[in-house]
Amino acid sequence: MNINAKNVDYKDLNEEIRNVQGDCTVSECLGQRFMAAGMSDKTITVTGIPGNALGAYLNGAVIEVMGNAQDAVGDTMNDGEIIIHGNIGDAAGYAMRGGKIFVKGNAGYRAGIHMKAYKEKKPCIVIGGKAGSFLGEYQAGGTIIVLGLCDDTGSDIVGNYPSTGMHGGKMYLRSDCKNIEFPGQVSVKKATAEDLKEIEEDIIKFCEHFECDVNEILNSEFTIVTPDSKNPYKQMYVAN
Repeated sequence: MNINAKNVDYKDLNEEIRNVQGDCTVSECLGQRFMAAGMSDKTITVTGIPGNALGAYLNGAVIEVMGNAQDAVGDTMNDGEIIIHGNIGDAAGYAMRGGKIFVKGNAGYRAGIHMKAYKEKKPCIVIGGKAGSFLGEYQAGGTIIVLGLCDDTGSDIVGNYPSTGMHGGKMYLRSDCKNIEFPGQVSVKKATAEDLKEIEEDIIKFCEHFECDVNEILNSEFTIVTPDSKNPYKQMYVAN
């Protein structure tokens, strides 16, 4: 079923989506927020640009956006999948605790902030382009992957202050990261073949969504960032 979102209030649009039996397409979306919040039982394909908090508290549904999305994609999502065929705004995956977000393009500031994991819940964000400053701020679990694809500007794969306050999870950056300054409470090293096996499934899925070359990506140099488990906050609170 197709729902035309043109000139439809966000509350009314979400009510329509909830009332659809089975999967649906939302066309001419223009900034309606909270789309598919908390949903668990359908696949939603979106054309146009959804507003803030797309898929907030998502609990198993699949959302595919055929273009860009705004801030707070997957805010506190619990399960399911969000696929963005463009760029996303700030704070994607805020407090995300399960499910996966795949972004073909770039992400704004603070992607993966407060991201966490618990038992079988292991959230993952894969960003095909680059990420803005404060990537993985206060990350407590899960996996953030940034691939830096389709860029010829020579700029760094992430902005300033990545992994600030990080105390759990892992971050994989497809770069040698030689020009990037990381905080003292994290460990930064070249990823091994064994490390890359942990993200192979997510890279394969990313490539299936966006028709990329799996081997080209996995054969590249990656940097892996993890918290310094010995004393993660010593650099932040102790002078010596």
